[in-house]
Amino acid sequence: MDSGFEASSRLTAFGNQLIEVHIWLREQLEDLRDNVDAYFAGEGLPPRDLRAYCLGFCSVLTRHHRGEDGLAFPVIAREFPELRSVITELKTDHNRIDWILGSLQKLLGNLPAEPDPATATRVREELEGLAAIMETHFVYEEKKLISVLNSMDVPGWRANRPEFLLSGDDNGG
Repeated sequence: MDSGFEASSRLTAFGNQLIEVHIWLREQLEDLRDNVDAYFAGEGLPPRDLRAYCLGFCSVLTRHHRGEDGLAFPVIAREFPELRSVITELKTDHNRIDWILGSLQKLLGNLPAEPDPATATRVREELEGLAAIMETHFVYEEKKLISVLNSMDVPGWRANRPEFLLSGDDNGG
């Protein structure tokens, strides 16, 4: 193949990688929901392990968003100023998601030794809210930014994969 094909493959990688990370994050959230359901059914992880699982998920999602806010979004805003309002909306979503993650961590941090219906309802409501905002956020972000990311050539991102493009298959994920 000619070098034009190789260059094209490199250029499309960033947007495609973002989609892969979003798929992985959706799967991780589904696993967390399954573990929460199992706990409240009396069959799952003990509270300490469930809290650790949640903390791991929350940390990865936060790392992803901080990587976007600190690295990807400034580059996109500089190269594509017409997308600055989109970036502002995405950052607002990140703040909302952070708030929900904090609330979820507090709820799971205070899980009773024996599952109870009231706590189950509160935890599931937080998870449903998180799932809803994550889904709308990811769909909007993919709609608005994938083609932009696929058009960008940022050598530093190829040399050292940035946090917003890391998943569990990568070092640090």
